[in-house]
Amino acid sequence: MKVLIGVDGSAASLDAVRMAGRLVDPARDEVAIYFSPMELEKRLLGRSHRIVDGAAAALFEEACGLLPAGFTKPPAMIASSKAAAVGLLESAAGWHADLLVVGARGHGSIERLLLGSVSRAVVHGASLPVLIVRAAPPADRELRPLVCHHAASAATVAALLDRLRWPTDTRGAVIGVAESMLAGPLPAWLERTVRDPDTAAIANAWQEEHDKDVAGIGRQLAAFQATLPAAFRDQPPILVTGNPGEQILARAKQDGIDLIVVGRTPSDTLTRWLLGSTSEAVITNAAASVLIIPVDRPPRTETTA
Repeated sequence: MKVLIGVDGSAASLDAVRMAGRLVDPARDEVAIYFSPMELEKRLLGRSHRIVDGAAAALFEEACGLLPAGFTKPPAMIASSKAAAVGLLESAAGWHADLLVVGARGHGSIERLLLGSVSRAVVHGASLPVLIVRAAPPADRELRPLVCHHAASAATVAALLDRLRWPTDTRGAVIGVAESMLAGPLPAWLERTVRDPDTAAIANAWQEEHDKDVAGIGRQLAAFQATLPAAFRDQPPILVTGNPGEQILARAKQDGIDLIVVGRTPSDTLTRWLLGSTSEAVITNAAASVLIIPVDRPPRTETTA
């Protein structure tokens, strides 16, 4: 696997290096450190090119020091004079990266207003998996990833996770969400209404259909977990009902999750605008790092009259 990590000298970007270092295998993987001389020049305004070049070399050395030792192929340095997001995406394509790693400086309403944020621009412009690192977990503690299941992205997510190196003390979990407008017990107003036999029959039919859907998702979730690396098979899968984004975020907070893994399935612009998306909700609101894995849109089949 080829992993490109963007750094700019900030604490967030160095955390991105630390997190990536826990997921790569020096014996088989390749790593490249990307930086933008333009960004360094902004930080060292008015300084000579010799000083900027020295700062770039020092930044590369610091980043390499945060990676595990023993790479078969030493980490490479990639630089681009273009704006950070554009340079990262073009360099990832030119180097044929399999994973792009960037740091994010916070989350929530402030970040949502910063439409030019590099991490968000990279996620929305990339066709390859992107790891957005908000904080690297302490090196002396196990890694706690949470993998989100969706039938449309399950195979793609499992394939990428199998290519990453998961430390032996990783405590991975798997979550699936059954969506429902009326999940759980019937509200009081509906309980009063169902005294009518016809309405009660409709409510009972809905409940049976909902229970059937939940059972089916549970079976899919168990089958998905069986395809994942061993680090994700020690704990029973988590099956909850409700809004996917809200349930994933709540569980991540409850369990102190370090990394949320979610697939990004294709959807049309109108759907995203009206309903949002699970991946977008997680990217915007999670306190944990997020690994976004895009799923290609299936080719359209031509029909003839």
